Order: sequence, then structure tokens, then C-alpha cells
Amino acid sequence: MRLPTLRRHDRASDWATGAVGGSAKLDRRTKRLVGRVNCGDIAVVDHMDIDRVAADSLVAAGVGAVINAKPSISGRYPNLGPEVLVSAGIVLIDEVGDEIFDRIDDGDKLRIEGGKVFRGEELLAEGRRLDAAAVAAAMAEARQGLAVQLEAFAANTMEYLNKERDLLLDGVGVPEVDTVFADRHCLIVVRGYDYKADLDVLRPYIREFKPVLVGVDGGADALVEAGYTPDLIVGDMDSASDEVLRCGAELVVHAYSDGHAPGMTRLEHLGVAAKVFPASATSEDIAMLLADEKGASMIVAVGTHATLVEFLDKGRSGMASTFLTRLRVGAKLVDAKGVSRLYRQRVPASGSFLLACSAIAGVAAAVALFTAGMSFAETGADWWDGMVSAIQRIFS
Repeated sequence: MRLPTLRRHDRASDWATGAVGGSAKLDRRTKRLVGRVNCGDIAVVDHMDIDRVAADSLVAAGVGAVINAKPSISGRYPNLGPEVLVSAGIVLIDEVGDEIFDRIDDGDKLRIEGGKVFRGEELLAEGRRLDAAAVAAAMAEARQGLAVQLEAFAANTMEYLNKERDLLLDGVGVPEVDTVFADRHCLIVVRGYDYKADLDVLRPYIREFKPVLVGVDGGADALVEAGYTPDLIVGDMDSASDEVLRCGAELVVHAYSDGHAPGMTRLEHLGVAAKVFPASATSEDIAMLLADEKGASMIVAVGTHATLVEFLDKGRSGMASTFLTRLRVGAKLVDAKGVSRLYRQRVPASGSFLLACSAIAGVAAAVALFTAGMSFAETGADWWDGMVSAIQRIFS
């Protein structure tokens, strides 16, 4: 899979021995951590097989280095995250051990030399410093195990079908919601691959069709950052900000199949009400199932997972629901990248003609008012330049 070109950090670093320093920010959940790291910080994570979404978020935050307690590439499958980090010039220290979380606190000033992590002169941990060659070699080795992962993915898919067939076939368990989906387009936003670019391209579509706006966890923040207010927020409620959860959107908490919903604790603390949707699927999948069950005429997905490589890159069995969800939703589902290619906001020919005539008339009137003291040639040249500029603005 061809990765996008990512910006490199301004400072150069020697991959083998160059020292990198910064303030530590640590969290065992990478998606929680990215919300509070600053440019130049050293992110300390506990993330086996770093996926591309997590890596993109760390690059966007501008971290100077990533220290991982776990293997960044375990060899189970060719996960894309480490390649993204290394390509962006971010130092990646691998497998330093779980003890790192007991030895440092947020804000500690760390220094990385080679694969060693120091606080002052104290050696805190030592791991393997991954460079581009090491990542490429690990990825090549991981691809050899892809067949095993594909078999596991198929088995998980069948297990999910047996467990959730009533939900998939008859919509059993989908909660009643106040948001009206019937005969409307629905835009579901996940903070995944290229979500910012897709949202930007879809502005004319959103303006014209006014779809129901659904944010999946951090996707709700993505909508707000883009200038929109979500109608519905679906998910575990662990990565959406407090401010967005209080924005007035209807909330649907993703619960385990037994009904236990850890996200409700946070919402109760915030004083906001929510419905519960128990399912073993991913949050993005239950958002699609909900929209489909409530009668949405089209579902446009931003930042969701669409290819086998992306499914495996998430590295968890819950992604098995994704394949069956797409079969269930069927032709209603359109990936945002497809919409951006197919959808073009067009001005009708008659409207274009009237706009051009209005522009020409305005320029002509301006020329008539300011011809005093000007020669006919000068007036004609100015009139022509103004008319061309006006028409170019209309069609640009």
C-alpha cells in the first residue's frame, strides 16, 4: 500500500546515535495520548503493532519521538504505523518494557541516545531504535504471516455472524433514537485515514444535501473542528472531548454484547443522557447499522476502513464485523473518496449566463461613471480587463 508523503521534522537526527530530548507524555491508550501531546514531546505508549491511524495522529501532533513498551511490529501482520513514523523523521524506540510506565511521569525531561532513554544521567530504559531499514525488514517478515492472519480474520467473521445474526438480519438491538434518518443522506465520520482531506472535499456536498452528521468517538471532534455540529455521536465515548459530548448531539454508547457500557460512567459524570447499543461490532460499524436500520437513503463514510489491509492493520478481532456490515448495508454505503471524485457542484448553464450578464452590466456601469477625463481607448481597455476578471471569478 502506497503511503502519502509526510512532512519531516525540521531538526535533523542521526538514526544510529543522534540525541533527541523532550518532555514525556505517557498513556497506555495511544488515541487518548494524542489529544494532549504537543510539538516536540516524547510520546510513551504501550501499543503492540502500531497502526497507521495512531501513527498519523502522532505525526500530526508533531511528537519528537515515540517510546513503545511493546513491539511496534510483532510480525503477526504488516502493520503500517512504524513506516509512517519513520518516514516522518520521528525517532522510534521499540520494546523498552512495561516498567517504563512506573519509572517516569508526565512532564519529565527525557533524552534519547541510540536506543537508551535517560532522565538527566539516569538510565531509565533501553530498547531497539528502529530505522527505515529495520522497519522494512520487519515488514517483509510480517508479510509471510499474512495468510495465517487472513484465516483468523475469516474465522472471526464467521464467529461474529453466529453471534450477531439477529442484529445483522433483523436489526435486533438497535436502539430507538430521536435523530431522523428516514430518506436522508447520512455522513459518518471516523477519525481515520485522510479524514481531514475528505471532509474538506465534501463541503459542497454537505452544504447541498444537508446529511445527518454522525461522529464516531473522535470523529465527532473532527466534525466540530471542520465547522459542523454533529447530530449524533456513537462510540465508546473514550476519545471525544468533554466539550463535544456536551454540544447537544444525541449520544449512543457502544456497549459489550452483555450490555455493559464503560462509556456510560463518563457520560454520567458529565451529566449528559445517552442510549445504549450492545454489540460486538466496532463503533463505526454500529453507526452504519443504526443509520441503515433507521432508513437512511445513503451512507457516506469518512475515515472508515475499506480494504483488507486496513482491516488487518487495526489488529483486532472486532474488525471481523466490518466485512459483514458492508454486506448488510450494501449499495447505500459510499466511501467519501468516491464521493469526492464523483460529486461536483455545478452551476446551471442558465444561471452561469445570467451571472455573466450581471457581471458585464456591472462593469459597463462602472465604466460609464468613471469615463470623465479618460480617452476612449483607455476606457475600453479597463472595461475589457474588468469584464474578463469578473467572468474568471465566476467560473474559478
